[in-house]
Amino acid sequence: MGGFFGATTKRDCVLDVFFGVDYHSHLGTRFGGMCIYDKDQGFQRQIHNITNTPFRTKFEDDVSKMQGCCGIGCISDDDPQPLLIRSHLGVFAITTVGIIKNAEELIERYFSNSNSQFMAMGSGKVNATELVSALINRKESLVEGIRYAQELIDGSETIMILTPNSIIVARDKMGRLPVLIGKSDDGYCISFESFVYQKLEYTDFYELSAQEIVEVTPDGMKVLSPGVEQQKRICAFLWTYYGYPNSNYEGKNVELMRYKNGEIMARNEKMDGTLPDIDYVAGVPDSGIPHAIGYANQSGKAFSRPFIKYTPTWSRSFTPTNQKIRNQVAKMKQIPVPELIKDKKLLLVDDSIVRGTQLQETVNFLYKSGAKEVHMRSACPPIMYSCKYLNFSRGNSDMELLTRRIIQELEGDEGHKHIEEYANAKTQRGQCMLRHICKKLGFDSLGFQSIDGLLEAIGLDKDKVCTYCWTGKE
Repeated sequence: MGGFFGATTKRDCVLDVFFGVDYHSHLGTRFGGMCIYDKDQGFQRQIHNITNTPFRTKFEDDVSKMQGCCGIGCISDDDPQPLLIRSHLGVFAITTVGIIKNAEELIERYFSNSNSQFMAMGSGKVNATELVSALINRKESLVEGIRYAQELIDGSETIMILTPNSIIVARDKMGRLPVLIGKSDDGYCISFESFVYQKLEYTDFYELSAQEIVEVTPDGMKVLSPGVEQQKRICAFLWTYYGYPNSNYEGKNVELMRYKNGEIMARNEKMDGTLPDIDYVAGVPDSGIPHAIGYANQSGKAFSRPFIKYTPTWSRSFTPTNQKIRNQVAKMKQIPVPELIKDKKLLLVDDSIVRGTQLQETVNFLYKSGAKEVHMRSACPPIMYSCKYLNFSRGNSDMELLTRRIIQELEGDEGHKHIEEYANAKTQRGQCMLRHICKKLGFDSLGFQSIDGLLEAIGLDKDKVCTYCWTGKE
């Protein structure tokens, strides 16, 4: 997905930006970047590929050479950034997070109106942040340009701009990602994650509304364009998967939501009489663990860790771009505790089931380690649609999703007309899908959290939460 952090203070802020960006490393794996402005040295920018090396390691040497009281940085899953732009609007650095679904259309539209050009990457693809900056530069001010770009983009873009005088930040028009502002005695910072600035001794100050644009200086914050609170649709996956446990979004803590989410799943299964007879409840490391703790607490079944993820050398299974290598890395990371697996009946809770490939590897690994039964629970509903706003479940086709492939196997094209039924475990089609997935992946039973249960765990009005990947409704 990606994340960014910025700071503008009355003292040197380089270390704040360095540590602030580093604390967003869980949100992306490909590129890291920093840009600092100093009135004497001007803009100082560095971008590194962080695919196989952590952000902190790549930037340690750069930090000692940078200075300035205003800076931004990012973790990106897609393109190198921040970019440094010079236009009729001045010189500025820009970083973005999101997806532009109609990028090719916008590029052609831009070409048709001028003799302009874009820098192309090796694939011929245009850097999305460069495209955003080109759209912004069509207007006579940064604020007009940001609003223009966000209106034209099909998808979602959250934007942060560093100028010689301030940082301008815009939350995406539907508020799918959080943008938080922290305050200290000598300045302000902008962050996705609340725990980040709290560790840097900033306190909660302001949370942007959907589409809101603000300007931040060491002396304060100014609203440049008001938000539209009623159209906010914050991404539910921030709580179930992406968000760091210590973070709060819309006043709702991630870790507490995950405990409650697991409790609700177990509560509902006890009421329905579907809670299996098991020895242990376990979470798929790492984000599945708190959901599993909640499930264990509510069900009265013992929680255990029958396998441990080996993280010193392979911290993230999705780092390699090749699916075969990702699967092998996921397999290598799983270190069993045989005493907690052999002849045991286990119930695993994962944050979600997307393609199912790695989960099948996990189940096979447990059976090979001597498990008697393996039951599976997903802490979110069946994913039926690829994300069109961020990139949690983004893919080339909905048919990459396990649920859609199963539906195709069961009913062919006709089945996709009944997705709502398949997503509901209480319907005949929903039960049929569960049985088919169990047979295919080797589970003894399978259950998904419901939409209502998920929203109950988050604790926000359903109209304020984006559930597109489960319902297909915006």
